[in-house]
Amino acid sequence: MKTVLMILVGIAMLGVLGVLFAGMVGLVRGDGNPQRSNKLMQYRVILQGVALALFALLMLISRS
Repeated sequence: MKTVLMILVGIAMLGVLGVLFAGMVGLVRGDGNPQRSNKLMQYRVILQGVALALFALLMLISRS
């Protein structure tokens, strides 16, 4: 179970990094689409929450 959670935390963190990178690339290119930028920020916040929740669950399981 710990291994699966560790893998899921890693995937969630890579997802956050990917969405963050996509947002930065759009900013540098000057796309100027505020709806896309806002959607990327929403995805990033959601993925960060998922990553933190999985990490907290992993810490709880590791303590026992």
